[in-house]
Amino acid sequence: MADFAKDKSYGVVDPHNVQELTNHLQAMLQGMTDNFGHTSDRITGRIDEMGRRIDELERSVADLMTQAGVEDFRS
Repeated sequence: MADFAKDKSYGVVDPHNVQELTNHLQAMLQGMTDNFGHTSDRITGRIDEMGRRIDELERSVADLMTQAGVEDFRS
């Protein structure tokens, strides 16, 4: 990896040339893209799990309504 000098006041990398800046920005953007992808996957997984749990809850309620003798309770 490129040799970066550190800005002592902020701890921000200071590239020495355009190529180092380009490489740093590309790496930073790739990291952000990866992080967004992981977060998106986690959210999608949670939504899918929530959907499965709602389906299970609906089946349980339907079973209870059937056991209670309630006919077509869905509108």
